[in-house]
Amino acid sequence: MAVTGVEGIALLVGRVLFGGVVAFMGFNHFVQTEQMTGYAEFKGLPAPTLSVLGSGAVLVAGGLGVLAGAFPVASAIAVAAFLLLSAVTMHDFWAVPDDQRQDEMTQFLKNVALAGGAVVVAAVGTQAWAYDLGLRLL
Repeated sequence: MAVTGVEGIALLVGRVLFGGVVAFMGFNHFVQTEQMTGYAEFKGLPAPTLSVLGSGAVLVAGGLGVLAGAFPVASAIAVAAFLLLSAVTMHDFWAVPDDQRQDEMTQFLKNVALAGGAVVVAAVGTQAWAYDLGLRLL
């Protein structure tokens, strides 16, 4: 049964807000590649430029997939996995000086919260949605 009516509209609004923000975050990886590469180098990531561009691609594709309802489970799982990995590797607030701790904790918690949202999307992504492209693996 498809999610329709008021629930369908609420799901659409949530998908636009969530997927749009995630895609925008990914777009920034392409617009701010140099700055993000410097930060990735600082954090010790191997192949920092490739990491920034690859993670940007995951976020753009995943965000747009959730927004459009195209492979929503795969899109949401990819976003959640990236966000959790990024939270632990890039925003390790427990390992930074005191003057950086609050900023890193905020970024860590943002990533964890968004990953939680992505898991919720994945959980409802097997259902048919109103206002989507209808492309699903499951």
